[in-house]
Amino acid sequence: MAQASANLNIMIKAARKAGRSLIRDFGEVENLQVSTKGAGDFVSKADLKAEELIREELTEARPNYGWLGEESDEVKGEDPTRRWIVDPLDGTTNYLHGLPHWAVSIGLEHKGQTVAAVVYDPIKDEMFTSEKGQGCWLNDNRLRVSGRTKLIEMIFATGLPFAGSTDLPESLQDLARLLPACAGVRRWGAAALDM
Repeated sequence: MAQASANLNIMIKAARKAGRSLIRDFGEVENLQVSTKGAGDFVSKADLKAEELIREELTEARPNYGWLGEESDEVKGEDPTRRWIVDPLDGTTNYLHGLPHWAVSIGLEHKGQTVAAVVYDPIKDEMFTSEKGQGCWLNDNRLRVSGRTKLIEMIFATGLPFAGSTDLPESLQDLARLLPACAGVRRWGAAALDM
């Protein structure tokens, strides 16, 4: 990876810490307390614990930054130009069903623009990182965009709305139009990893 900034290193440390906690709970998934946020949308004790670990790590290092976590309320920071954006467990449904495809996602926003991000897959110990102007990396390997230019040669990753969502019919229509025009569509259930 290119020389990481102090903020990116803080994000990596927080993601690894949350990942260790999630791995421990993943082995005990049948014992987790789970609540429903909406139809097909769940939150577990593991989500909440991971978000708290990340929040502690990030706010200790940068107490003046704002905060937006998937499982908690937004907090405005003393520095109104910077904000952490966190999904402590992207792929909760996979996690709760024992499927090893989920991640920790942390972004840093500056003046409304994402300037750094990490996506950590604790199962594979894969750390995806990116900083504005530095490209994207998987551990120490630079990632590149495919050179394919024809839609029929491309594979797409997507997400679908939860069951009962008013957006589901339109999403399925979009998918039906795309499928015959491309090489395939994948939906694994952890949006940050699917990208």
